[in-house]
Amino acid sequence: KLRDHGLGPHGRHDVTLSRARELAGACREQVRAGGDPIADKRAVLDAQRAEHGKRLTFDQAAVQFLSRKKAEFKSAKHLAQWRATLSTYASPVIGSMPVSLVELAHVRAVLDPIWETKTETATRVRGRIESVLDFAAACKHRSGDNPARWRGNLDAIMPKPSKIAAVKHHRALSVEDVPVFMARLRTADGMGALALRFAILTAARSGEVRGATWDEIDIAAKVWTIPAERMKAGKEHRVPLTPTAVALLDSLPRIAGNPHVFPGARSAPLSDMALTAVLRRLDVDAVPHGFRSTFRDWCSERTGYPREVAEQALAHAITSAVEAAYRRGDLFVKRRRLMADWARFLDTPQKGSVTAMRAGA
Repeated sequence: KLRDHGLGPHGRHDVTLSRARELAGACREQVRAGGDPIADKRAVLDAQRAEHGKRLTFDQAAVQFLSRKKAEFKSAKHLAQWRATLSTYASPVIGSMPVSLVELAHVRAVLDPIWETKTETATRVRGRIESVLDFAAACKHRSGDNPARWRGNLDAIMPKPSKIAAVKHHRALSVEDVPVFMARLRTADGMGALALRFAILTAARSGEVRGATWDEIDIAAKVWTIPAERMKAGKEHRVPLTPTAVALLDSLPRIAGNPHVFPGARSAPLSDMALTAVLRRLDVDAVPHGFRSTFRDWCSERTGYPREVAEQALAHAITSAVEAAYRRGDLFVKRRRLMADWARFLDTPQKGSVTAMRAGA
């Protein structure tokens, strides 16, 4: 079967007429000897492509991995965190290396400087490097064991994170101090103060409150339904609204074209520092998330509600696979009573003052 085989583009200076005759003659000699110049040329190109694939760098592999997996991330913020940690910690050490050459020593060079000082961050970086290298191996850009794997690998030479990481609790007020603080908070001005009050009344996370939109609120039914994509556990969460919470919502302005319950500047939601700024203005040594801890302490110390009711109110994920399989409801009726009791407690006058204040308060 006759096939055409090009010897180079017409007009190129390196393929003259005499050179073309030489190349054509060599091809004919190769065919007479039983060879196939076209197949040989394709084999060379394939080998060059394979070699180029092996030169894929870690940074390039990370970009491809995140591009393929971006639909799995809970939010754009979560994806940005992956990119930021890999760029900050992995890229300076292994970013320009061919992914096929990354070994245990290189992974340790990334992790050793931060393993004991930034343990939580380091464990996340390790897992993310492992994921990128697994992706590269699946795409045939590397072979062999994953040097970032923990079990049966790094666990033999690095301290266990749980043994070296200091447990940091969110700064929070005591149960006794919260009603006093709420009385002060009710006199504070600004959308941040209103959002913080609502967060405390609902025991919700700061991000859930700041991102709340009016279409999530059913005033008549006294229910706030947070969609799954805005929840940490990735599951829709219904929050019973007490009369106090409803009254707060009724007092808020509704701005045309702005869907947010607690709007910030330029039609955007409040910033992540808005609630913290309120606490700083009131000179209280606590963080917004700490009020969830205070709520949990109140449930345990001041009420007889079962543990699962309190955990459901906080929208905590069920860690037991067996319990998760059997618990189908969200204990909404019991949680409505729980939140009503919490609201009454917050409105109850208490003697004393907030004790968790900074020096000079």
